[in-house]
Amino acid sequence: MNQPKDIALNYISVAQGKTTQKWYKLLILAVLAGAFIALGGALATFAGAGFTGTQASLIKGAVFPLGLMLVVVCGAELFTGNSLLIAPLINKDIKITGMLKNWGILYIGNFIGAVVIAVLVVFSHAYGDAAAAASVATAAAKCNLSFGDAMLRGILCNMLVCLAVWASMASKNVAGKILAIYLPVFAFVVCGFEHSIANMYYITSGLMTSAEYGIVAAGLNFGNGLLYSLLPSTLGNIIGGGLIAVAYWAVYFKREKPKDPQQ
Repeated sequence: MNQPKDIALNYISVAQGKTTQKWYKLLILAVLAGAFIALGGALATFAGAGFTGTQASLIKGAVFPLGLMLVVVCGAELFTGNSLLIAPLINKDIKITGMLKNWGILYIGNFIGAVVIAVLVVFSHAYGDAAAAASVATAAAKCNLSFGDAMLRGILCNMLVCLAVWASMASKNVAGKILAIYLPVFAFVVCGFEHSIANMYYITSGLMTSAEYGIVAAGLNFGNGLLYSLLPSTLGNIIGGGLIAVAYWAVYFKREKPKDPQQ
């Protein structure tokens, strides 16, 4: 395996590539990442339909990691994982304009990918009654969170996601990467933490399912989804990923000041 120090050094060149990549290539990879995460969300909805409580959480957690596995192994660009760019930014290995460009393109591309999968799942009528009800219930629950709860859960979520990405870079083989990704993602789903890109799928899927299947849920509307789910979870994800990035910057990236030879 790559040692943590090696991961940090390798990530500098990775980060430089991410921030200098052609915008249209980034956008394509971002659309793919949004679609991959949405496929994990769709699978979790299907698998967890008909179950409640801890049972449902465990089942969803067991299958949702498909999304990040595809992102890492197949190669795609996910907004939440790229919160780690804060480390090379602080270290002055990349520019803030490059990081913000990367984040902006990725957020838009991830949203497009998530919505495309939501449209395909809902209007192909792949949902049965139980899955349709679960889709609406999940979206409604996210729309009825308080801003503070959603943001704090977003922080916890992306701490785990960024740790999963970091851990995957330790492995030199595909099986190791998958294993490194699995448990952190499983953990955030079971704990009910908030992932902004997954929420793009869950909310749009729930809104369209509600209209298509005639299922009404209190508080389920675009305004609540934006204000009480997407916005706070996005802020929380940036903070959570930033905490991990700053911690690893302090340990592995930070350049020590040279000692005065006369001291």
